[in-house]
Amino acid sequence: MKSTGIVRKVDELGRIVLPVELRRALGIDVKDPVEVFVEGERIILQKYMPNAEKQSVIEELQAIVSKVNEPDRDILQRAINLIK
Repeated sequence: MKSTGIVRKVDELGRIVLPVELRRALGIDVKDPVEVFVEGERIILQKYMPNAEKQSVIEELQAIVSKVNEPDRDILQRAINLIK
């Protein structure tokens, strides 16, 4: 996991502001749904993607996997596993 070096405080209503740089980089716009996961003591935020859209992305990536070199193939396979 890559550190961004960004630290934010939780306000009295439990909110955290996501910096605009992160939102832009991840394609998160105002009013976009964000999914929350918990892994051990980590909170993971991810732009919400409906299952039908996930399946479409997975299929596109799997079609590409066989056409790329080994290091890129591993990266794409990890991306597929994250989407699942």
